[in-house]
Amino acid sequence: MDDDSPYARWEQRTEIPMFLASLVFLAAYAVRVLAVSMTSGWRTLCWITMLSLWMLFAVDYVMRWNLSGQRFPRFVRTHFLHTVVVILPLLRPLRIVPLYDVIQRRQGEPRLSLHARVIAYASLSTLLLGFAGALAVYQQERGAPGATMRTFADAVWWAAATLSTVGYGDITPVTSRGRAIAIGMMAGGLALLGAVTGSFSSWLLQIFSRESDKRPPES
Repeated sequence: MDDDSPYARWEQRTEIPMFLASLVFLAAYAVRVLAVSMTSGWRTLCWITMLSLWMLFAVDYVMRWNLSGQRFPRFVRTHFLHTVVVILPLLRPLRIVPLYDVIQRRQGEPRLSLHARVIAYASLSTLLLGFAGALAVYQQERGAPGATMRTFADAVWWAAATLSTVGYGDITPVTSRGRAIAIGMMAGGLALLGAVTGSFSSWLLQIFSRESDKRPPES
């Protein structure tokens, strides 16, 4: 789609507000999970906030589908991440690449190199995914029979070990939902780690290649 299409204009107008809404959703979810002594009134407010924002994400998804002019099955295939973040709104903050594109269109040429942008995207995505995953798995594991994840600090440690593909095994999910979340975290960790490693390796190769080109030819 070109930049003058209705879909592009909708994305230009809504990407930043939707990203901010996703951060509010994540904050409301974090408060609901971590503030165990919170009164029922505040818990209800957090739930209403999350539900309202999820409906907002669903409306955004429907609008994107209508403006794309595609049939629904094709739209799902070509906009897979949009579909995932509607089903799992905790992952909505991971849409930082489209957010950067929208901001960049307003500011002109990018200030960071391609490799620096990839590393920055992957690093920020890792932090957001780790925090969201730690919250989600802690909610499932907390109080479960035989659980080794007793505090949120344990969940953060587990998320860091999982995303870095270290996997110490000292803390492991015991519930079926917790293990399902763990599978997603493992896949996300491998993808993000591969992006950072590949980009960093490519950057080093370019530097060494430039240095080799600058050397005078051997006689």
